[in-house]
Amino acid sequence: MKITFLGTGTSQGIPVIGCDCEVCVSENPQDKRFRTAVMISINGKNIVIDVGPDFRQQMLQNNIIDVDSVLITHEHNDHIIGLDDVRPFNFRYQKDMPIYCTTMVMNSLRSRFAYAFLENPYPGSPRFNLREIDAETPFEVAGQKIIPIEVIHGKMPVLGFRFDDFTYITDAKTIAPESLEKIKGSKVLVLNALRKEEHHSHFSLDEALNFIEIVQPERAYLTHISHRMGLSADINKTLPSNVSIAYDGLKLETD
Repeated sequence: MKITFLGTGTSQGIPVIGCDCEVCVSENPQDKRFRTAVMISINGKNIVIDVGPDFRQQMLQNNIIDVDSVLITHEHNDHIIGLDDVRPFNFRYQKDMPIYCTTMVMNSLRSRFAYAFLENPYPGSPRFNLREIDAETPFEVAGQKIIPIEVIHGKMPVLGFRFDDFTYITDAKTIAPESLEKIKGSKVLVLNALRKEEHHSHFSLDEALNFIEIVQPERAYLTHISHRMGLSADINKTLPSNVSIAYDGLKLETD
């Protein structure tokens, strides 16, 4: 299984429009971040988790020519609003894009992309094949069992996903004991850490590190990073030996 980090930034990305802080003006490519998304390549298929406003650029930058399926964590714009750009896959491969999401996300997609769900949609509209999932029931994509993991983002339920020994969690502030049990035993954990200061709906750096200490993965990577976190090179020097700040384009391979 191969993992490609397509984006590791928060909802504004980095650089932030109009900002001249040291992170936003940094020349280090690892400080430049598209909105958070990841691609899992397994059994010859590409599964993308979340499709934000940078999806088109993420596909081009990583030379991705096909996506088999999309998993959606939740319905905030920075995780869904790029779905119109699945159209090249619709057209090239003559397929409706399978999108795995909760009922709440489905309702949001039908509202925000209403033109794609008309009885007689415009011929150039994206084509979605919505497939309902829930927080309690494992499901299968491309021959791979996926375990959904509910976390809480402020007051909003968000899904993380576990693929074998790899677990991906974004936009978490609270993780219940029953969800923790689903995460334990992961060898590789990806977890959101917005900034050093506490935030009402995201893990801070310390909160993420405390959670990682509980799970004890072999490796952990921090994502959904704000420009307020600081320079990635500086932050990495302060982290435990098994923890790193993820960056756009980072590739991992697991057993």
